[in-house]
Amino acid sequence: MGTAFIFPGQGSQTVGMGKDLADAVPEARAVFDEVDEALGESLSRTIWEGPEEKLTLTANAQPALMAVSIAALRAMQARGLLLEKRVSYVAGHSLGEYSALCAAGTFSLADAARLLRIRGEAMQKAVPVGEGAMAAIIGLEQDDVEAVCEEASAGGVVQIANDNGGGQLVISGDKAAVEQAAELAKEKGAKRALMLPVSAPFHSSLMAPAADRMRAALADVTMNAPTVPLIANVTVSPLTDPAEIADRLVEQVTGRVRWRETMQWFAANDIDTLYEIGAGKVLSGLARRIDRSLTAIPIGGLDDIEKALNALS
Repeated sequence: MGTAFIFPGQGSQTVGMGKDLADAVPEARAVFDEVDEALGESLSRTIWEGPEEKLTLTANAQPALMAVSIAALRAMQARGLLLEKRVSYVAGHSLGEYSALCAAGTFSLADAARLLRIRGEAMQKAVPVGEGAMAAIIGLEQDDVEAVCEEASAGGVVQIANDNGGGQLVISGDKAAVEQAAELAKEKGAKRALMLPVSAPFHSSLMAPAADRMRAALADVTMNAPTVPLIANVTVSPLTDPAEIADRLVEQVTGRVRWRETMQWFAANDIDTLYEIGAGKVLSGLARRIDRSLTAIPIGGLDDIEKALNALS
């Protein structure tokens, strides 16, 4: 059986994340320094000192979460981890795909930081604040949520953005249509239908201007074949060709994050252990709910790293 590294997405950020790694491991500190230099500002100060409202801004949260993930990975590599020898695949939730690709050598750290800053800003600008929305639908099957979205689409764009598994689907689109779909979901028997505190309708067709911006940005960077295949959000298939990876990253801006299927793909392809590299434990919790054959271990601090390296050695 094998191992995969998975990388968290937006929502896992907390003020102070990664500080213990930066203080204790020079290679981790160097990650934050390089990201600060690439962005021309001290993002690390925002990560470690806040305020939370500033860190949560999409344009900050995306490169910040990537930086913490890569700092944790570099701390592991400084202690002898050889990614391509110990890990069969990488995957990341939404922005986490960029972290995964940086980890696997497709992007340089500086390019990953700049791309995520562009991505965050483009996603924020694609739809005026207040016009889009997202909602989490808990306890309905995917077919039922698809039907709800189709019924509500008379009032605007609304579609499934994230299939997170564990009975959780996230819908995204025009505010009125999302609100109507959430009400319809409750009528169909959803346990909960919660409007999410987000600033834009991510992973919906309304993000088309951001997808165009990312197509141009990705064309401007050097992309290498990953040392470990990426399981893509939108296709749930292993990718190693840089041109195809770029296409799927563009598609991902407006497309569905198929996380439940990604976990099922791992289980069906002899992966039994997942390490969630970076901030939080969201993906570890989802993995356990999706398939109990998967062991998912969050790696965010020094103690986590030591335990993981012992298990991987």
